[in-house]
Amino acid sequence: QVQLVESGGGLVQPGGSLRLSCAASVSTFSVYDMNWYRQAPGKERELVATITSTDTISYSDSVKGRFTITRDIPKKTVYLQLSSLKPEDTARYFCNLHLDSGHVYDYWGQGTQVTVSS
Repeated sequence: QVQLVESGGGLVQPGGSLRLSCAASVSTFSVYDMNWYRQAPGKERELVATITSTDTISYSDSVKGRFTITRDIPKKTVYLQLSSLKPEDTARYFCNLHLDSGHVYDYWGQGTQVTVSS
């Protein structure tokens, strides 16, 4: 059974930084595409960053230049560095592992709350 455990969220002032972590209990971590999503109250879940199994990286326009996604394969952990935070970044952030090998595998963490407020 695959488990994803996020950590690193919290309360931060506008302009501040946080680093989110997502540790995965999966044997073949490197074959998955890894995504960070976020969901604010009353809004749909939004994809904010992706790092693929071949290390292709992409970001949503709303976070490009401020957020950085990385992964540590031996540690089976994906990170999201959040910088220059704005109040509109307030949301619950979720880690997702995705693999389409003919059969689709999708695993989700429980999320970690990020609140940006003065």
